[in-house]
Amino acid sequence: MTAVSEPTPGPSPAPAPAEKSTLRRALDQKRFTVGLTITAIIVLLAVFGPLLAPHGQNEVVGPTFSSKGLFGTDYLGQDVLTRLLYGGRVILLISLFATLLGMVLGVLIGVVAAYAGGWWDEVIMRLNDVTLAFPQILLSLVVLTAVNQPRAWIIIILVGISHAPRVARLARGVALGIVSRDFVYAAEALGERRSRVILAEVLPNMSAPLLAEAGLRLTYSIGLVAALGFLGFSTDPNAANWGQMINENRLGLTIQTWAVLAPVLIIGLFTVGTNLMADGVAQVAQRGGGSE
Repeated sequence: MTAVSEPTPGPSPAPAPAEKSTLRRALDQKRFTVGLTITAIIVLLAVFGPLLAPHGQNEVVGPTFSSKGLFGTDYLGQDVLTRLLYGGRVILLISLFATLLGMVLGVLIGVVAAYAGGWWDEVIMRLNDVTLAFPQILLSLVVLTAVNQPRAWIIIILVGISHAPRVARLARGVALGIVSRDFVYAAEALGERRSRVILAEVLPNMSAPLLAEAGLRLTYSIGLVAALGFLGFSTDPNAANWGQMINENRLGLTIQTWAVLAPVLIIGLFTVGTNLMADGVAQVAQRGGGSE
């Protein structure tokens, strides 16, 4: 009797590769990596620049608007390069915290409105539309003109609140497409609390568009904080500030161009970098980038 040989089992199929996170997908794009490089260089310059500064930030090193030093001197005879290296730390910190505050408030408002639905959604978003009608800088100017000396936390709150309605509008639109999904209904059927459903089911699926929006909000924060510094609303009038430097030296623009051009260029480069990063994340979101 002929023995029947058992079939040899074939090789087991290779496991499916894990889906890349949103940030890893963005890192595969040249646009994002270029923006990240520009942003990182300027952040490092702002953080560690004072350690590399050739002079003190208020030290007079020569005649006013002279060509002494790499970028010359400003309206008081202070070294422009030194002031440039000192002038970014406070602006970046205020802009970062203001962006975080605006994102948290905006996402909270937008997701709650989308998840609650009904008349709650209508009331919240109509109030949100009213705040959107006011220019972002208007609220800051109204409050800061009533304050003798602006504090960093005041500027952070004002800038963050000005971002919240715009973030809320985006967050609501994204959340509306998620709260009606089956996995959200399943979590509700299991008796999960609403707060847990939002944190565990809704927010993780909004990461890509929210990251893109965070990059744009950071860009606007830098511009808004620099504009306030240009108008004289800085936390320390004697300290270096990129926006304040533009205002202080504008009268000598034709004499010593770098005193104004240097802070303008660095603010512009930073906004270009953050915008490239935001565009990269936005492209990932459009292609169906996964959550973090």
